[in-house]
Amino acid sequence: MNLPKVAHYHIHVYFDANTVEQATQLCIATRDQFNIPMGRVHEKNVGPHPCWSCQLTLPSELLGSAIEYLNFKRQGLTVFIHPVTGNDLVDHTEYLIWLGESKTLKIDLFL
Repeated sequence: MNLPKVAHYHIHVYFDANTVEQATQLCIATRDQFNIPMGRVHEKNVGPHPCWSCQLTLPSELLGSAIEYLNFKRQGLTVFIHPVTGNDLVDHTEYLIWLGESKTLKIDLFL
């Protein structure tokens, strides 16, 4: 079976006005733990994401360790993880991983 080529993974930590500080601290800790890039803490919905979010970019070889770390450190926050294969629709609908409550993404952006 041929697997898609994964450039890297995007980790999106979801939050709201009540959890923005918690999410920011989780993103900073994850960035530092894995020495990875951290995007802006968006206090608005961006792209297909139904919640405020912050994105981290993770090399493929760190995926297992990052899932374990985030699963134990997220303290009730929802974390959405997807590969970057070049097919945004499939990456956000078929190859996704949820830690916590799954959400409905605005996938019409990819159609």
